[in-house]
Amino acid sequence: MVDYHHIMYEIKPYTEQQAKRLGVSVRPSTNPKKKVDVFEGGKKVASIGDVNYSDYGSYLKERGKEYADERRRLYRIRHANTMNKIGSPSFYSSRLLW
Repeated sequence: MVDYHHIMYEIKPYTEQQAKRLGVSVRPSTNPKKKVDVFEGGKKVASIGDVNYSDYGSYLKERGKEYADERRRLYRIRHANTMNKIGSPSFYSSRLLW
């Protein structure tokens, strides 16, 4: 069994840049199963990113741009039905982590 309390996600520069562009702030999540908490105007609006999966910033750092771009393409296909609902966790995840 995985002890989620010992997994701490390091917010990648890509996510910080995207948060700035989107006008939100991000911090490591207080939910041990999520990567990032998203704040808008100081209010928490979402917890995003499963700690068991990588994201664009992680792939970019570990595997390079070509691989990261392919993973992003596949992510967007899988989440096409939910990622455009403004304000949803899927919306923030698609813009901040992918």
